[in-house]
Amino acid sequence: MKKNEIVEVEITDLSYEAMGVGHVNGETVFVNNALPGEVVKAQILKDKKSYAFARISEIVKESPDRVKVPLRQYVQTGLAGLASLAHLKYDKQLEFKQKQVKELLSKAHLDQIKVAETLPSPLETGYRNKAQVPVRMVKGQLEIGFFRRHSHDLVPLEDFFTNDPEIDRVLLAVRDILREKRIPAYDEEKHQGQVRYLEVRRGTATGDMMVVLVCLDRDFPGLHAVVDEIKEIAGVKSIFLNHNPKRTNVILGEHDYHLWGKRYIDDKIGDLTFEISPQSFFQINSLQTPHLYKLAIDQAGLTKDDLIVDAYSGIGTIGLSAAKYVKEVCGVEVIKAAVKDAKNNARLNQIHNAKYYVGKAEELMPKWAAEGLKTDVIFVDPPRKGLTKEFIDAAVKTGPKKVVYISCNPATLVRDMQLLMEAGYTTDLVSPVDMFPQTPHVESVTVLERTQID
Repeated sequence: MKKNEIVEVEITDLSYEAMGVGHVNGETVFVNNALPGEVVKAQILKDKKSYAFARISEIVKESPDRVKVPLRQYVQTGLAGLASLAHLKYDKQLEFKQKQVKELLSKAHLDQIKVAETLPSPLETGYRNKAQVPVRMVKGQLEIGFFRRHSHDLVPLEDFFTNDPEIDRVLLAVRDILREKRIPAYDEEKHQGQVRYLEVRRGTATGDMMVVLVCLDRDFPGLHAVVDEIKEIAGVKSIFLNHNPKRTNVILGEHDYHLWGKRYIDDKIGDLTFEISPQSFFQINSLQTPHLYKLAIDQAGLTKDDLIVDAYSGIGTIGLSAAKYVKEVCGVEVIKAAVKDAKNNARLNQIHNAKYYVGKAEELMPKWAAEGLKTDVIFVDPPRKGLTKEFIDAAVKTGPKKVVYISCNPATLVRDMQLLMEAGYTTDLVSPVDMFPQTPHVESVTVLERTQID
């Protein structure tokens, strides 16, 4: 197949990135925004000999599961990869996420493990409590939006679809202030300009909002005038500048500078209150998070005699949620500021049986094991890359009865489950949870129990 050629494709499946999958003359074709059961005419964008990427030019036969998204929003989210499942009915999105986990387990010859139905989100759109959006010049005007798939070309957006609508309101207000004050957007190629990203966080329970300007320089002409305007936006209670002077794709730099208002905003998980700073890890879907944690805690079967380790503890959300059910919580987190926040959150909620330590869990846990520490339950909520073998080895040495694995990537979950099984742990259930409706991302809870002692 050649670039720009139009081919007719029957779509038989969805890829893990939510692209329609079909075949033409034995070659796999991935078609953006196509659904299983559809026949489409597709324009080839890129051919890699054994597979090709394409986009729909015409739907010949439409799936009954297709959702009619307003055209402009549909085109933009599809191009940007921002809400790449928005064209699929929500119940089918949940089935797709369950199927992802089942297929990965099957490939690992773990078909005996049951995969529960995906727990639906209370909100299907407008659920995100944090937005980090790029700021760039497009056709001579400062714009915010989302990068086109597999590129750094900005697709300007005003409705981000999955954001809390109040966050979108503030994003647009800040964009207009930057335009009015003629603040230059960042230019990646030239490594000049000022504002690289806008971050807006909202406490769903409180309504308080924090604005973070991610900038190339620590200060720049017009900054104070910009801050004076932003602080007048309804709901904004906190303004920071994050200094990111490096040539990098990483959004945030190391240093945050408080410009105005509160140093934290508050949000709640269940009956607990958490203080959130610019770089705090806090689950994106505030209304679904209590359900995720309840599922993990219930399946863990905690007792009042348990000592639990909260690895990757962040600002303490999981450990503090579990603290009332157990004897003691030990949290481990490599980011010093997050440990400080976790300690503050323990005090804020008058929780006295939770301690937090700075360091890598794979280094601290062997030390604790050598000192005779015996853990009962270990909670892990790692980044997408999953656990390291060093961590798993260290965790097993402390002899936990159970490992509660909250995963945001089913591929690394299955890999890590196999390593834990080799170390004498087993499970019969994975429970998917939809934390990110309209996207292919899958969160899940798995409890692995020790069956033997090495």
